[in-house]
Amino acid sequence: MSDLTMRALAARAEHATTSAAREPVFAARKIRKAFPGVIALDDVSIDIHAGRVHALMGENGAGKSTMMKIIAGVYFPDDGSLHFKGKPIALKSPRDALDRGIAMIHQELNLLPYMTVAENIWIGREPRNLLGLIDHRMLNRRTGELFAQLGIEIDPQVLIGELSIANRQMVEIAKAVSFDSDLLIMDEPTSAITDREVEHLFRIISELKAQGKAIIYITHKMDEVFQIADDISIFRDGHHIVTSTAKEFDKQSLIAAMVGRELTQVFPKMEVSIGEVALAVRNFGRRGAFSNVSFDLRYGEILGVAGLMGSGRTEVMESIFGIYPADEGELLFDGKRRAIRSPQQAIAAGVAFLTEDRKSTGLFLQLSVGENMQISALRRNCALGFVRQKRVNVSCADMCRQLKVKTPGLHEIIENLSGGNQQKVLLARWLLNKPKILILDEPTRGVDVGAKAEIHTLITQLAREGVAIIMISSELPEVMGMSDRIVVMHERTVSGILPRAGATQETIMALASGEQPELAVTAATNLHGTGVTAKAVTPVDTGDNHA
Repeated sequence: MSDLTMRALAARAEHATTSAAREPVFAARKIRKAFPGVIALDDVSIDIHAGRVHALMGENGAGKSTMMKIIAGVYFPDDGSLHFKGKPIALKSPRDALDRGIAMIHQELNLLPYMTVAENIWIGREPRNLLGLIDHRMLNRRTGELFAQLGIEIDPQVLIGELSIANRQMVEIAKAVSFDSDLLIMDEPTSAITDREVEHLFRIISELKAQGKAIIYITHKMDEVFQIADDISIFRDGHHIVTSTAKEFDKQSLIAAMVGRELTQVFPKMEVSIGEVALAVRNFGRRGAFSNVSFDLRYGEILGVAGLMGSGRTEVMESIFGIYPADEGELLFDGKRRAIRSPQQAIAAGVAFLTEDRKSTGLFLQLSVGENMQISALRRNCALGFVRQKRVNVSCADMCRQLKVKTPGLHEIIENLSGGNQQKVLLARWLLNKPKILILDEPTRGVDVGAKAEIHTLITQLAREGVAIIMISSELPEVMGMSDRIVVMHERTVSGILPRAGATQETIMALASGEQPELAVTAATNLHGTGVTAKAVTPVDTGDNHA
């Protein structure tokens, strides 16, 4: 028996002894759940205690989200039992769970885009006047009071569809808190928010703990776990592997228990030959979204893009891809000016774009894995107006193997896959199209540490093959670990471009926040001649002097 297993079992025994003195607020016993072709959970038992944060860790497809959906009444277990506040329960629906005091923040946001923030938060619980009509003034006031309590600065009357993904995530969090539940489940709550919003969320969690609330926290971010969790349970392949207090783990032992192997290289960056300029962006702008954006992207380069929420990162990429065409400036592909007014024109120019919100703007949830994967490459696989389906299926199957997509087959409905495997299918979709320029917006959002390393390796290999890559990420270690250069955005324009060697978290945050321009000036001065620029020093370097 390995030392890791011995330590885990010893810690588990100690945890069991400590916990025996207090009754869990929630207990699951011998839970089993199967879907067509997949056993999602097998003989899983877990205890959750009041006033503690219990982190669930595991690779995508390990069974974490399935377990949480059972606790939240979304799924009904095939076997086993649930106990809440010492009594057996059989949850019939999410509404039933909410009524009993169990709320869940889902990884894939469940908000209605054409309703206001306030309407989304209080849907089904709206205050009404004497005539039985919704009292919108009271509705907005309640929302304002809730936001003031949580420190959230969002207009209650704005439509959800007009908010960024990060702000929608904060609304989802506020909605769950509004139920005043005894058990709050958070499934990847920080997947779409920046470090500043993460700190804000952690303050909210600390307050909830102090009130005696029990919190189940699912994340793939190692640093978050050790910062916020009291207890950790590890799932692997539908099985509960071990539960212990957070202090019994370190990063390496946690990863090893999750994936069943050691991960020695999370950011497998290779030195590659940087080629000619593939894309030149000049004075690019779109009214109300961003302005005066300029940079170069070269073949074989990974160009990271960093910035705080609302800085305009995603909006620039959406315009490059033609989703929302720019009003001013120009794009040059291989030195030739080309107007991009639609995604079709961008694809024809060799551009692919992996969006940050796979559920809303990426996937066709009711279609199969194969259909989702092949949809952008059908024109490349036609003869006399007919799709060469056998050839397409072979390509899709090869891509599934290459990206290690966990699925019973190409026929499986993609909604049944875990979030990380859905992300791999979207990556495969664009790789089948053989792009020259690949734009990745939060490519590892909601992806476990093992799959994240695989995606990073794939990105590096693509760069080595000469693909020009733009990678937006809210995780600074990812940006710094994977990028050759880093474009930093602040207030919807480029505030600076840093080379890999000169990028630090402090310098990036200085440029991203605009609060410490002297730090950026110092960094630029110290790295004179290496391509660093900052708004306070000189006009932004577009990359013409890239080494």
